Amino acid sequence: MIVVSDTSPISNLVLIGRLDILQNLFLQLVIPPKVLMEVQALQDFGVDTSTFEQADWIKVQSPQNAIEVSQLLSEINRGEAEAIVLAEETKAGLLLIDERLGWRVAQRKNIPTVGLLGCLIKSKKVGYIKRVKPVIDDLQSRAGFWVGEELIAKVLNTADE
Repeated sequence: MIVVSDTSPISNLVLIGRLDILQNLFLQLVIPPKVLMEVQALQDFGVDTSTFEQADWIKVQSPQNAIEVSQLLSEINRGEAEAIVLAEETKAGLLLIDERLGWRVAQRKNIPTVGLLGCLIKSKKVGYIKRVKPVIDDLQSRAGFWVGEELIAKVLNTADE
């Protein structure tokens, strides 16, 4: 199954040193060039991106339909637009995306999506992580990951915590 990712799931896990969560769930991720640039830009803020830079399981692929990418820019940012078009073109089985507007566009195009919190739930269910809550706490405190208390409660309930 092809899995395409937008920036947020990768960058947030890089910020807390847990990119391994995605590696354990997916044998390979495909990202568009803009996502590569956005994750690499974390270096400008002193973030160690070496785990990302060395991740040979993350492949960069350009979307071919530049017109569709341009059209989506009226709704979402370039990274999301490239990821959505790439997911369409590769017939990806899953698109990792957190931003609400991008998620809505992907849903409108019938692209299966999951966010970072969904990845954490699955990681626990398959035994890659013991608990979801400490990872969410790290995401909030170290990565500035914003998520409402109601959603956290729902995620923790789903994860049996």
